[in-house]
Amino acid sequence: MTEPLRVLLADDQTLVRTGFRLILRADGIDVVAEATNGTEAVEAVRRTRPDVVLMDVRMPETDGLEATRRILTGAADGPRVIILTTFDLDRYVYAALSAGASGFLLKDVTPEQLTAAVRTVRTGDALLAPAITRRLVRRFAGGGHRHSTRRDDDTAALHRDLASLTPREREVLGLLARGLSNAELAARLHLAEATVKTHVARILAKLGLRDRVQAVIVAYETGLVSAGEREAARWSAEQT
Repeated sequence: MTEPLRVLLADDQTLVRTGFRLILRADGIDVVAEATNGTEAVEAVRRTRPDVVLMDVRMPETDGLEATRRILTGAADGPRVIILTTFDLDRYVYAALSAGASGFLLKDVTPEQLTAAVRTVRTGDALLAPAITRRLVRRFAGGGHRHSTRRDDDTAALHRDLASLTPREREVLGLLARGLSNAELAARLHLAEATVKTHVARILAKLGLRDRVQAVIVAYETGLVSAGEREAARWSAEQT
């Protein structure tokens, strides 16, 4: 990770792009292209191959959700996408996370938070805390309010894929969906944190997921999160 970090800005507001560009460049981050709508963003990604895309949700012609889908579908080595929104529980944000985005930022983010976020997702980590993801997923994946972009056959395939997880991996996934960090998972399961990281990596690989954010979404959409909570309670009881 010694090469300069390359970022693409996609937002229809000139003032937002200008402010973000100045902040990023002041921190040594290259802004390689800018786009005013989703169509321009997709074309610019193909042309400049950035590491990270800062993507507004609501843009003319093609919105950020559709642009995110086009950029990330079938792109194993594609850029990390951070969704920009003015609402922390915007249903479009949930759909974008389902499509493969690595997290989201509110537009009133501080300069320090912006640069830290870009550097965080560049390393392959998910941007937002699991507890925030869980709150978002709970609102839009649960309670009968289905805003998921997943088709029924996709969900059925995920259920089949869950069968490839070991009992311990299913337990880790359930706890991860409840918002536990790697350190908290290690303490709960009496494992080394390195072992927990290995479990998480295997879960992502087996389910074909990009990061922890998508893992949380899958846990909720397949109903595993409830099973995970029961397993966690049983595990705790067995240890006392």
